[in-house]
Amino acid sequence: MAQLTINESVGDFTHIVKLDYTDLQAIGTGNTKTILTLPAGSAVDLVGVVNSIDIAGSSSLVIDVGYSGTATAFINQWDVDAATVGLPVFNTGSDFVQTAGNTTVKGGSLPVKAVSASTAVQIKVTDAALASITAGQIVIGFRVINLGRF
Repeated sequence: MAQLTINESVGDFTHIVKLDYTDLQAIGTGNTKTILTLPAGSAVDLVGVVNSIDIAGSSSLVIDVGYSGTATAFINQWDVDAATVGLPVFNTGSDFVQTAGNTTVKGGSLPVKAVSASTAVQIKVTDAALASITAGQIVIGFRVINLGRF
């Protein structure tokens, strides 16, 4: 995972993960991989995904982002190959509830998924033709609030 500089982390996201098509193939269809660890005392208030380089060679690539026991907590069933390059998707998982196209957070307030112990964030890859992908890259951004660091 790329670590943001102080200047970068002042903006929208504190953590980003870039995965190209070979990374997705290495994870394998139906499998999960840890892409981030939420430190103790932290919480998430924004998760976004974008297809930064068009996926080529698949028509069924789906991504979920969540944690153990709730694979779709942050991003639920994102259809990567159907996504428009450069058009991000935010907070579609079960920890965020979608209403009328606007994000409404469970309980009515951010952040979600406050953790008292380190918690692995995972990506799940599903694609019937994963080995056929020949190009593409996705970027997943997280805004993590970490009061545990103080």
